[in-house]
Amino acid sequence: MLLRKKYIAFSIGASLLLLSALSNCTETKQLQTQQEEKSYQYFADVIRDTYESQLYTLPAFKEGHYALRMYRQTSNEKYQAAIWSDLSRVASRLNRYAEEIHTPEQIYMHSQKKLTGYLDETDERSKLRYTVTKHNPEYLYLGVGLLGSMARADEYGLKHKQDAKLREIIRRYDFTKYVTDQGMIKAWAAQLANQVYWLKQLGEQDVVAPFIEAFRNTYPDSEDEHLTNQQFGNKLYGMTHIIFADSQYYQHAVPEAEYQWIYDYFRNNIDTILLKAKEDIIAEVGISFLLAGLNNDPVVEKTRQHIRDAINRDQGMIPSTSGDFDLSYGEHRNVLAIMLLDWQQVNAIPTIEKQPQIFASLPYGLVSK
Repeated sequence: MLLRKKYIAFSIGASLLLLSALSNCTETKQLQTQQEEKSYQYFADVIRDTYESQLYTLPAFKEGHYALRMYRQTSNEKYQAAIWSDLSRVASRLNRYAEEIHTPEQIYMHSQKKLTGYLDETDERSKLRYTVTKHNPEYLYLGVGLLGSMARADEYGLKHKQDAKLREIIRRYDFTKYVTDQGMIKAWAAQLANQVYWLKQLGEQDVVAPFIEAFRNTYPDSEDEHLTNQQFGNKLYGMTHIIFADSQYYQHAVPEAEYQWIYDYFRNNIDTILLKAKEDIIAEVGISFLLAGLNNDPVVEKTRQHIRDAINRDQGMIPSTSGDFDLSYGEHRNVLAIMLLDWQQVNAIPTIEKQPQIFASLPYGLVSK
């Protein structure tokens, strides 16, 4: 009888210990989950899961935009198929330009058609772009179309088979006219920043310094209070894209000292930026610091907190300022959010030399440099 009582007591004690251990284990897991959900990587994964489950439903440009950035961050082979799709898009555009749109008259007609796309738009940016660009319509062909495609192919270690013909088109025009015009800068600051570095990358005109001088004259800091929100955003976009373009889009680090005026401006105005700018601009400001190796700068933490708080957990993404959750429209701001929240490293990839498997079957029109 005594033995039985001792056995029962032992069993109860063992059960209580087991229950306590299970409870502690559950609490530990809950605490771990809570800690994970507080981490920036967790929120980056929330957005990543949303986009990567539907990546191949996006248009080729958006699909490639996302995949190339993720590949340069992670080197993960799962993005290679989407990069090839983007490569095909680049080839198609260059083929069309080389065969169908290369004479001055063809370029003019093509540009006029593109320009009419802005006529029915009522937002401030579109109206400004129409008003300014109608005086330089060829810019819509050269800057927005041709240069970007040639530079992307060049980054991969490729060129179009009619590269000499395409370069001859570029050389007909003096880009100084576009990149130093204050009206053009107010309409196209980020795009012009990209294009001056693409020109330099391709070994064509070097108009980086004239552009930066004209940009700073267009947007002196003392005039910030007179800028509309759209123009304030355009100024910020121009500044972040100067840094992004110099990094060849997350391929190389950018020394802070090269652009001290930009980093100082961001530090001095970060609270205003967080208050007035859109989420994609805010993310770009934070990434600008990461590109300079300034991971622990207070600006990075402030931008990460803002971007984390902007994520809609139910939809798994950051909506537009109007509350829209369209995946394609929102790809730009959301891939930037992933990069900001879970920054990895810069990588000069992919290239035909380093990743030949991606380029084993080149789309028609592209050849190795």
